[in-house]
Amino acid sequence: AAMSRKAGTFLVDSLIRSAKHFNKSEVECLMKLFDTLVAKSSSHFAGAGFDRIVFRDTLHSAFGMTDDVMLDRVFSTFDKENKGSITVVEWVEGLAVLLRGTLEEKMKYCFRVYDLNGDGYISKEEMFQMLKNSLLIQPADEEPDEGIKDLVEIADHDHDGKLSFEDFEKSVRDENLLLEAFGPCLPDIK
Repeated sequence: AAMSRKAGTFLVDSLIRSAKHFNKSEVECLMKLFDTLVAKSSSHFAGAGFDRIVFRDTLHSAFGMTDDVMLDRVFSTFDKENKGSITVVEWVEGLAVLLRGTLEEKMKYCFRVYDLNGDGYISKEEMFQMLKNSLLIQPADEEPDEGIKDLVEIADHDHDGKLSFEDFEKSVRDENLLLEAFGPCLPDIK
């Protein structure tokens, strides 16, 4: 079900505006890739988008993202309409943030990935769930759990035991490296 050329051009133009970090040829390229992925996703979404499995494989092969829990969350963050599939618009706009997002956009994105129940806060439990697989860099004598607890303490500015976006944003602005601690949901710089 290829789009008419006119509809295609319209979509490209609108995506250049909404996914403002990509130029025309990049948008066209990502749309082609999208069609390829939809073809690979022999699911009942065909035509409308591709499913979680194809999404996971793609991010895995393209960016080396391997953590399944994390990839599921990234999928949910892309899948804004919560339909279980990624549309072309969600795909291009999602990648714009993932690959070229401003600090602000990346912070919002990471926050959504970690806010498992979508209540606008990251609880210690949520942070713990998400970070326990990914914090590989621990001094040998330190329990990984302690490292995560410290991270939460540092970031919890108003000490209410959970992180609001304001807490999260302030921590990241004070210490950009913190975003790397949340790194598994962002692709490698390469």
